[in-house]
Amino acid sequence: RPARARRYMQLEDCTRSGEVAQVHALNSYPFPRPDRRISLFAEFSKKAFSMHAQPPVMEFLLNRRSRPAKLLAPPVPDQDEITLLLTAAARVPDHGKLEPWRFVVLDRDACQRVGALVATRGAEIEMEPDKLTKSVMAFAEAHLIVTVVASLKPSEKIPEIEQTLSAGAVCVSLVNAALASGWGANWLTGWAAYDAQIGAALGLAAQERIAGFIHLGTARAIPPERPRPDIAALTTWA
Repeated sequence: RPARARRYMQLEDCTRSGEVAQVHALNSYPFPRPDRRISLFAEFSKKAFSMHAQPPVMEFLLNRRSRPAKLLAPPVPDQDEITLLLTAAARVPDHGKLEPWRFVVLDRDACQRVGALVATRGAEIEMEPDKLTKSVMAFAEAHLIVTVVASLKPSEKIPEIEQTLSAGAVCVSLVNAALASGWGANWLTGWAAYDAQIGAALGLAAQERIAGFIHLGTARAIPPERPRPDIAALTTWA
């Protein structure tokens, strides 16, 4: 008991002084009162938060900005770096742990092949020339695209909308992981994402859909800030 009491006192002292490492070390001891341990750590966290304007992660989220796909150029992430980004992207809400998404990585050659397919398919459906050219160039000029596929799983418990939203969360998490790692990134869709023939060419099964084409690379320029939502006008406090 005396030893545990001393650890309580040490933890309280470190909490007041803001010694991060000490708090973590002391907090790992098996205290007889977990609620006390948690409350002390919460007190420390609040103190640490108040010592800085914003935590770095929050600062990033408040200022993150996608980079236009047409401004992305080599170098691009290599296979190990892509795997790391995908690992981060997959840490999303996933009700039922169904993993209702998967990835198709398109390198430079694959991007150009898809661009040629888009050109052919667009001509078949008599798409407007200007619109078709823009769609083709989105692939033909790309050097790396990660296709996020919404791969919904049969489930009596988890509705399809929740699985689809999980796939969307993967898209935004991949963009943010790339931006946080210093890469440029942009989430695009367009008509090609919803065309069954293009999906089949990318290996999609009948029940699968493309949630997004995530363009990755090095940003040649940083776009200016754009108007952001008025949170007050969009929020109701019930």
